[in-house]
Amino acid sequence: MPLVILLKGAYLIVEKLASHDGVSLDAVSVQNARQILDLAQSDTQVAIIDEVQFFDRSITDICNVLADAGKRVIVAGLDTDFRGEPFGPVPLLMAEAEVVDKLQAICVVCGASATRTQRLIDGQPASYDDPVIMVGASEVYEARCRRCHEVPGRPERLGT
Repeated sequence: MPLVILLKGAYLIVEKLASHDGVSLDAVSVQNARQILDLAQSDTQVAIIDEVQFFDRSITDICNVLADAGKRVIVAGLDTDFRGEPFGPVPLLMAEAEVVDKLQAICVVCGASATRTQRLIDGQPASYDDPVIMVGASEVYEARCRRCHEVPGRPERLGT
């Protein structure tokens, strides 16, 4: 479920946004992008939206409304799904953003820079036909480089 942090005079504390290494911030859980506008009051200075890939394309409009109102908008999310394909609204957000930082992990197989998310089912790579969204953490997903990323059943690409 996506989480939103609104930095202002007083936090609306509902939940915590936590990294895998235990760093956390107070956050508000939302069900849809429209709720972010409802939560962002006039004294909101910064809106931080995590797991943005799970929103629909309306999140782009919401981010633009907030930015046009002078608020700083920071979003985090995966730009590709487990198949290595564009994920949700993230490509559009990246295109419209003033600044994009594309971070990389370390491939668990070879140690190279990882830009892909490998989904595992019973220790084996998930099939291309598996559902795009499946909630899980390190027991289901691991960082992989392009070379080590596997998607059985992926349609052939041009030139292959």
